[in-house]
Amino acid sequence: MGWRAGAAGFGLLLAASVQAADAPLVSYEIAGDAIPVSLTGAAGDPARGRAIVGDRRVGLCLLCHTGPFPEPRLQGTLAPDLTGVGARLSPGQLRLRLVDSTRLNPDTIMPPYYRTEGLSRVAPSHAGKPILTAAQIEDVVAFLATLTN
Repeated sequence: MGWRAGAAGFGLLLAASVQAADAPLVSYEIAGDAIPVSLTGAAGDPARGRAIVGDRRVGLCLLCHTGPFPEPRLQGTLAPDLTGVGARLSPGQLRLRLVDSTRLNPDTIMPPYYRTEGLSRVAPSHAGKPILTAAQIEDVVAFLATLTN
């Protein structure tokens, strides 16, 4: 039964990713080092955000980051540890880093999860599509904001 629940969860994440291709990008305003207003107008769901962060097929976060996660065992060490990130950064600061961290560091290796213009080396099937939807960005922000220890 566990694998069915996992498969269903992956199906929902995949469906949300497909929707990312169909939905127009939401406009947002940057204030200093943050996007202070939710892209969706609502708070995200931390449980869905946790699933995105932990899934190497969706968020890909743990390819570069490590953190307080029991799985997967092979977490990256190329980027900052996510332990305590919710205590170090506000939701708005987290949101800008997810949407387009090149606004803060032009040399970052972190991909812009919610930008489609000015990118290079993008597969034709992904051109013009964000990596995550606005709702997925908000879910990840909600989850990362819970990491305060």
